[in-house]
Amino acid sequence: MDFIQLFILSIVQGLTEFLPISSSAHLILVPILSGWEDQGLAFDVAVHVGTLSAVVIYFRNELILMSHDWVQSIRTSKHTAESRLAWGVIIGTIPVGIVGLLFKDVIETSLRSPLVIATTTVVFGLVLWWADAHGKRQRDEHTLSYKDIIIIGCAQALALIPGTSRSGITITAGLLLGLSRAGAARFSFLLSIPAILLPGLLKTVDLIKTTDSAIDWKTLFQGAFISGVTAFLVIHFFLKLLEKTGMMPYVYYRLILGAFLFFTFL
Repeated sequence: MDFIQLFILSIVQGLTEFLPISSSAHLILVPILSGWEDQGLAFDVAVHVGTLSAVVIYFRNELILMSHDWVQSIRTSKHTAESRLAWGVIIGTIPVGIVGLLFKDVIETSLRSPLVIATTTVVFGLVLWWADAHGKRQRDEHTLSYKDIIIIGCAQALALIPGTSRSGITITAGLLLGLSRAGAARFSFLLSIPAILLPGLLKTVDLIKTTDSAIDWKTLFQGAFISGVTAFLVIHFFLKLLEKTGMMPYVYYRLILGAFLFFTFL
């Protein structure tokens, strides 16, 4: 992999992981449209580590408080808003974990075609538009009930289909449940931590088992750093501008991308 390919793929991962436009779809499409060879499992793990680092660093203060209150809730059975949020992130991750384990082979083979991506990009883009237009936007993430969290968690499981967008579908679900744009986005980003970490650990195990040659650690560190810095900036500006811009820029992008893919691959 030359530096141009490394740089572009790292930027793409950093840009798309937390925007509601599907990072998995873009990492599949970029090599197809550019004619590059697939970047490989090691590089995918590296750039996901980068984006995971970004969200952990960005929400470090919240995560420290959530972790502290979560441990206290286990010891004392007393809950705070932060401990409930921590339990919500754990519970909300269960559906995607179950679906990912049950349908891993189908997801990694049959669902990676450009036409599947085109369809999910358009359909869930329109659902995002509907949620943004009709959601009440009166609550924040601390008001979520466990029923709400399970609904968002089940929505997140749909993001295993490339093109759906993990952040997009969880923000959509949050908006439909009455969360503000910022509240839906913050919970989506917190929910991304185990959603990125657990598959990353599984991919790392697969990588260790299948690696029969030397790993280019310099390339992996560069990819992780570039994707991490990009993702950190995306999180910051997305949350800062979200109430002003709404979801329509991302809906338009999804519709244009979907139309392009249908035109190219039909």
